[in-house]
Amino acid sequence: MNFGTPDRVPVMCQFSIGHMLLQLGVSPADFWCDAGVYVESLFRMRAMYDFDGILVSLHGHDPAWRSRVVSRRETAEGEVLVWVDGSRTVFPRDELPRHIPCGGMQASPPGEHGEEEATSLLEYIPVSQGLRFAIHPVHRFDALEQVVQRSAGRYSVHGEVTSPFDYVLDHYGHQAVLLALLDDPSSVKRALATFTGRIVTLAKAMCLTGVDAIKISSPYAGAGFISPGCYAEFVLPYERELVQVIKERGVKAYLHTCGAIRDRLELMIASGADGIECLDPPPLGNMELSDALRVIGGRCFVKGNVDSVNSLLRGTPADIQADLRQRLEAATGFPGFILSTACSIAPRVPREHVMLLRDAVETVGRGQQGHDA
Repeated sequence: MNFGTPDRVPVMCQFSIGHMLLQLGVSPADFWCDAGVYVESLFRMRAMYDFDGILVSLHGHDPAWRSRVVSRRETAEGEVLVWVDGSRTVFPRDELPRHIPCGGMQASPPGEHGEEEATSLLEYIPVSQGLRFAIHPVHRFDALEQVVQRSAGRYSVHGEVTSPFDYVLDHYGHQAVLLALLDDPSSVKRALATFTGRIVTLAKAMCLTGVDAIKISSPYAGAGFISPGCYAEFVLPYERELVQVIKERGVKAYLHTCGAIRDRLELMIASGADGIECLDPPPLGNMELSDALRVIGGRCFVKGNVDSVNSLLRGTPADIQADLRQRLEAATGFPGFILSTACSIAPRVPREHVMLLRDAVETVGRGQQGHDA
């Protein structure tokens, strides 16, 4: 990330939660709710694959969470916890939890929000598929601080924040927001400004934990959801502000956008981000690594772009080795390449397949130009 010359290409992938749970065999409920269990799981996974860095995606665990549990039982679906408010959460072993509240909540239209929200703290992380991970107001970074302290500089530690665009989609509803991009863009921009202010506050505090980099998760900014014009209007200005705040504090900032991004790669670079992650290759996306590196031209580091599904999950060891060799050879001479899956390691990718990444950088990746992860 510093445009140095390491002894080999670094390797560091993002884990899907399902992959971690299946490999570790830990209690899914403890993994999600307990900061200590989560941190230990991250270090076990790093050691399993000998990665050069650790991404801390979840933070803000409530240390008193067990006091809110009324009952806990194993079912065919997974662990089920019933909480004191009557709601319950199902924790499967290979996918995201499902929270079932006592009553439904109605989201407000993008134009209806109080201006006082702009100075309030973020209360949750929009994980995926409507799942919200609560951020404890006092213990916001316990897990991150534990990882930084335990790493003691041996591994690159990355935090994560979510893009303002994703918060607005989650808060007001995907359909309502996507329609409002065309019908009521001013209300969307007011909502984006509100959440940007809150994310900036979170990012400033996260920079103080000692992290080396912060990933800005922006999965809904790809071509499958919005046009380049909408990206330039509703994503770029707000992510640029976030990137600037992070970089001003001496921490690297990189963008994570899934799917097809070829038509907006220059816009992503224009954010000023230090790096770009994913660059999904066909058929998941439309970025060949050699083309992406030619466009980027050393303006930012690249973390990618192995296909976790069609290569690591479905491929044979020989197929995977050939794919990894091709990517490492394409990155030869590029100052700033970190070998990684394009997005998360899919839940059921065999352990032996993931281990091939480390083998590849120890053989093909030695002596190549790159960055320390």
